[in-house]
Amino acid sequence: MISVIKLVYVANILVADWISITSLFFPKIAQQSVFSGAFEYSEAIRLVGALWGAIFILSILGLFYPGEMGLVLLLQFIYKSSWLIVAALPSLINHKAYPKGMALFFIIWVLVLPFVIPWKELFMK
Repeated sequence: MISVIKLVYVANILVADWISITSLFFPKIAQQSVFSGAFEYSEAIRLVGALWGAIFILSILGLFYPGEMGLVLLLQFIYKSSWLIVAALPSLINHKAYPKGMALFFIIWVLVLPFVIPWKELFMK
């Protein structure tokens, strides 16, 4: 039976590959699809693609080394929480555009990750 942490890595792989490839190589398409057209086009989209590409690669490694790759989950927890608090929430409050689909995905992930991150393995060595 596949463990819950491996399911999280599989979910990362399924989401991150598409986001990274689209953002890196087709940023104008990503601006419309990944970011729901909520932002003006910027080459910063490629930076996001590079981050998601790293998450994709580390998540593949996570299938083989689930505990050791737990730091990638912690990174996701920190940056997703930060983005929700600093970008999405103020946009929601001020009725400004933001990628709602991404925000929903981030909320789900921020609620799930604390229960999946191998805290002991990361900090009790």
